[in-house]
Amino acid sequence: MPKFSYKAINQKGRPVRGVVTAANEKDLFARLNEAQLSLLDCKEMNERASKLSTLMAKKIKARDLIQMFVHLEQLQKAGVPLLDSLADIRDSAESTRLRDIMSDIYSEVSAGSSFANAIAKHPTTFAPIYVSLINAGEETGNMTHSFVQVIKHLKWADAMATKVKKATRYPKILGVVVILVIYVMMGYVVPEVTGFLKNIGQTLPPITLALIATSQFFSDDFMYIIAGIIFVFTFLKMGRNLSEPFRYHTDYVALRMPVMGSLIRKISLSQFCSTFGVLFSSGLEILKCLDAAKQTSTNLVITEALEGVKAQVQEGAGISHALNSSGEFPSLVVRMVKIGEESGNLTGVLDQVSEFYDKDVNEAVDAMIQMIEPAMTVILGGMLLWIAAAVFGPVYDSFGKMGG
Repeated sequence: MPKFSYKAINQKGRPVRGVVTAANEKDLFARLNEAQLSLLDCKEMNERASKLSTLMAKKIKARDLIQMFVHLEQLQKAGVPLLDSLADIRDSAESTRLRDIMSDIYSEVSAGSSFANAIAKHPTTFAPIYVSLINAGEETGNMTHSFVQVIKHLKWADAMATKVKKATRYPKILGVVVILVIYVMMGYVVPEVTGFLKNIGQTLPPITLALIATSQFFSDDFMYIIAGIIFVFTFLKMGRNLSEPFRYHTDYVALRMPVMGSLIRKISLSQFCSTFGVLFSSGLEILKCLDAAKQTSTNLVITEALEGVKAQVQEGAGISHALNSSGEFPSLVVRMVKIGEESGNLTGVLDQVSEFYDKDVNEAVDAMIQMIEPAMTVILGGMLLWIAAAVFGPVYDSFGKMGG
């Protein structure tokens, strides 16, 4: 069926814009009328425009999603029907984009679709794990528990995203500052000084000649250096998007990198344990839990390891045995999962492991930042010492000869 972009007014008189799938304009009017929206204007979208609107749509903040599910949980506890809850969120949401999505979800649910299927049609807003949790709640009849688990995971995912940004933002800023300082020194300051040294009429030492050559290289070829960095970055990004073997190889290298590799693995393990634990506690079967946990992993090596774990569990192996056989999970995780299996408290054990790695990630990020600061200071200090030695050495020699 075609998609229509529409403009409508809700019962409170607030404007609502969105995109809804409908057979025709009459069907669209009926769907919006069921959602208690008064249609003002609509336009059928072609496939290209539909994809473009999805790409250009402003991403909904985690805070807005957390508020939405808290709202749903409270209304569910109070015994408010799901359809009325969705209508309330649609009309009260602060985010315009979220209001539009909730209008579409309300229309889908009122037409007979399940809530899980309705949110699954918005994959850029609702990750597969949330669809799985809601689906589990609909199957067990305990939606309140599912909403609690969604809120828990949203808060955890938001905290983890903040940690990842903190781990990558600081090195990027310092790296740019160091490159700019080196460029200014080598491109502008050093040439002025070395111009004087060339004219003093004496043989320059190797350290000074090396400085002059480096300065000349930066002056003549700096744009080529920048172009080279951009080319490498673009090549890596395109290669990862177009070739799965290439992506696997780069992910494998990333996991074996000093400092960063350990941090990436800890983040991946925390994601796996948190996702698996949340889904398992919601009553979802183990194979579906492994599938959803696999989808949250951003590292292909870990993803393929989880595929192997799922295959072994499907054949009857225990989870701890399968994790151990993959070779990608530390003995701590394997031992804890085994204890959880034997005690029948797998959810509690996974929560403990996730909490442990959350703290470990925090400590690793702080340690990396503390290590970067002195490293950058050493680099800049070493460069200034090199310039001082290369410049003042010949100058002192020149003064010595003049005095002699």
